[in-house]
Amino acid sequence: MDSDKIYQKRQELEQYFLQSASQDLCLAFSGGVDSSLLLKIAVDALGKRNGKVYAVTFDSRLHPSCDLEIAKRVAGELGGIHEVITVNELEQEEIRSNPVNRCYLCKRHLFQSLKKFAADRKIPMIVEGTNEDDRQEYRPGIQALKELGIVSPLAELHITKKQVKEMAAVCGISVASRPSTPCMATRIPYGQNLDYEILAKLAEGEAYLRTRISGNVRLRLHRDVIRMEVDESKIWEVIKRRQEILEHLERSGFSYVTLDLKGFRSGSMDIYVREESLAKGGSFVVDERTAKESDFRQEDGNRIKEEQ
Repeated sequence: MDSDKIYQKRQELEQYFLQSASQDLCLAFSGGVDSSLLLKIAVDALGKRNGKVYAVTFDSRLHPSCDLEIAKRVAGELGGIHEVITVNELEQEEIRSNPVNRCYLCKRHLFQSLKKFAADRKIPMIVEGTNEDDRQEYRPGIQALKELGIVSPLAELHITKKQVKEMAAVCGISVASRPSTPCMATRIPYGQNLDYEILAKLAEGEAYLRTRISGNVRLRLHRDVIRMEVDESKIWEVIKRRQEILEHLERSGFSYVTLDLKGFRSGSMDIYVREESLAKGGSFVVDERTAKESDFRQEDGNRIKEEQ
């Protein structure tokens, strides 16, 4: 994206906030590149009329602890008012059992608490960082956002992840090149109960790998087998460090360690959902009924998507 296009997209975002946010604004803030770009633009836009931007981070054991520290630092850098909401998703049995629509249930649980936070401060508008690319993947959580009236400016303005990173770099945002760190529950197959102890081991393993391998790193658990995903360009680096990586992961209690030769890909635990859908010639749509019953219904099409 050339500099003129970046400037144009930035102006679109700034105008979006000026036109949509009547006063103060509440932003679900992870400290990742998407929410950080939104925070930067929102602070610049609303600052013109003395509006406040609350950057609210969920303190969750389903995310690495370092995420909270990064979010606090970045919010300070960008001028947001950083607030923290402590949550315990696994106290909800329907989330702990890890159904296929877990992301819907989890998003609903988190953002209900954020709506209360905003209501207590009389803040009418809540935004979050879903981008255009996210809408092309299996993201049942997006349905929960729609139902709760949460706004997704990047998606509404059709801004892609690549454009987000380019804009963030131009804006000088410190996390512009930071790899995404999605919920640790994405490391566990659907239907297998979520357990904080296991998730903590996976998080520690990934943290170790990031000290050895740059880029995207995931450890996916399949019963007693760990499947390691790294960017394709880093596969040979893993092989060169094979022995030390094996020794560390085995000490952490993982008996079987494998390297996925396909490399990193977002949502690789959703493959069987896609395959089942495509085999039937349709796509799965998350709606209110599926959220309650952990069921799915088909619609014509060949892409997994959320109901509009």
